[in-house]
Amino acid sequence: MVIAIDGPAGTGKSTIAHIIAEKLGITYLNSGSFYRAITLATLEKNIDITDDKTLIDFAKKQQLDYINARLVLNGTDVEDKLHSDEVDSRVSKVSSIPEIRHFVNARLREITQSQSIICEGRDMTTVVFPNADYKFYLDASIDVQAERRFKQGVSNLSLEEIKEAIRKRDEIDKNKKEGALKKAEDAIYLDTSLLTITQVCEIILGKIHV
Repeated sequence: MVIAIDGPAGTGKSTIAHIIAEKLGITYLNSGSFYRAITLATLEKNIDITDDKTLIDFAKKQQLDYINARLVLNGTDVEDKLHSDEVDSRVSKVSSIPEIRHFVNARLREITQSQSIICEGRDMTTVVFPNADYKFYLDASIDVQAERRFKQGVSNLSLEEIKEAIRKRDEIDKNKKEGALKKAEDAIYLDTSLLTITQVCEIILGKIHV
């Protein structure tokens, strides 16, 4: 079984997917972590991300594994380093390159061949798993997205700076040549702005027949 969730940042995708994975006893997969890990690697190795060829060659050499819902980059657990402001500011550029998306998508499909999963990202329902058993698109107002990100305490930016960063990132994500952020025609749309995590989980679980 594949449950796919898409939507912009700050809509609760990661938290909700985690909870549902635990309740259903399936594997949680965060596609964004793969792009963030590649971005982190470029920072650590001082790779010029404006040079597409160099970036693509570098990205394809990275070993990406997902163990116990944590991203392992070249044998090292880097999950706690993936949400820095530095990674945030570069990840949309890295993930906008089609060749890198193909590389990551192939890895995602490889990981999910032998197990039931719930995955979340930007193009899970439209590109990576278009035939998923269940599809959901989570949304929220820009104010709510920014406030949730701010409360996570992982950014050094002000609330207004976070809001502007999210606005820019969503704009980039919605206009990507491949893997753009958009709602699949058959995905269930949920605005989480006024809903609690528990309420969203109950709605999603109510749609899933195990």
